[in-house]
Amino acid sequence: MGAVRVDLSGQTAVITGSSSGIGAALAEGLAQNGANIVLNGLGDAGEIEALRARIASEHGVTCLYHPANMLKADDIADLIRFAQQETGRVDILVNNAGIQHVAPVDDFPVEKWDAIIAINLSSVFHASRAVLPVMKAAGRGRIVNIASAHALRASPFKSAYVAAKHGVMGFTKSVALEVAEQNITVNCINPGYVKTPLVENQIADTAKARGITEDEVVRDVMLAAQPTKKFVTYDELTGALLYLVSDDGANVNGNAITVDGGWTAK
Repeated sequence: MGAVRVDLSGQTAVITGSSSGIGAALAEGLAQNGANIVLNGLGDAGEIEALRARIASEHGVTCLYHPANMLKADDIADLIRFAQQETGRVDILVNNAGIQHVAPVDDFPVEKWDAIIAINLSSVFHASRAVLPVMKAAGRGRIVNIASAHALRASPFKSAYVAAKHGVMGFTKSVALEVAEQNITVNCINPGYVKTPLVENQIADTAKARGITEDEVVRDVMLAAQPTKKFVTYDELTGALLYLVSDDGANVNGNAITVDGGWTAK
């Protein structure tokens, strides 16, 4: 984890899609700074339990898991209810869950479109809707939506993902205006390409398919849009998150921290 430090002792953070990848890293970063954690996501039950136990043990916090399906509004509401019942509060909500599918619009499977909109966009609404009464009652709250550089820029063959992430950005701004006077902030983090386990697995496959080296895949395919030609790191995203949930970030509202190596500067 990075060097950024804030005091989140006693606070509770719910992070959707946090059983691996970016979500797990953000959960650990919050725990390292004292927050109690409610994990959520799909995956191997043993691996999720190992992650939960390690975060609790290494950082001396309460770390729980809830298996809410981000396709189901009732599950999402129960996730927030569980967090409040088990820890007595919900101070931070990180809407991170997301999926992707790449295809031309005229070949895009309808079920994939529906799932991407549901998980990447509608789940943000359902979780925010459920948590805001809790935050309003407490007089403070932080909602951070993990959008994407694709909230600001489009790419071909990613119509559902781009539409959803643009929607997340618009939703963020709208809700931020609604709660601006209640000590609740709603912001986005817009990552560029991050070297998640999924991306790492794609490098070798792409190199083989295109007949190029893995270094060429990274530089000329995956990072072609990022002027730094470097992947965004988990620590960089965690640093942005910690700022937004801290007291120092209290007047940042309805905005985005874009961590993309200069992609959207073009």
